[in-house]
Formats: sequence, structure tokens, C-alpha cells
Amino acid sequence: MYEIEGFTYIVDKDFMDKVKPIKIEFLDTGFKLTTGMDLGTPCSSCDTARSCCS
Repeated sequence: MYEIEGFTYIVDKDFMDKVKPIKIEFLDTGFKLTTGMDLGTPCSSCDTARSCCS
């Protein structure tokens, strides 16, 4: 568990070691996570990597 600016985040330790640093932003449409892990080039249609690309 990590407490930052009044928020508590629960992150699996092994996962954190693989992806750190993690940046979490709250947007009008939800949350945006930015990590140190390279997920490849995002899709042009949905701006995600490896989740909706065909």
C-alpha cells in the first residue's frame, strides 16, 4: 500500500517492480495510468496498446 497526497493505492509488489514508476491521473472520462513498462505502439483507433489491436 502506498499513501500519496491523501489517497491510498494498493499495488502488487511484483507488479510494481516490473512497471515502476506509475503515474495515475484522474480525467473526466476515468483514470489514466502511465508506467515505466513499454507496451508497444498504441492503436490509432483507440490509443491503447495490445488490448484492442488486431
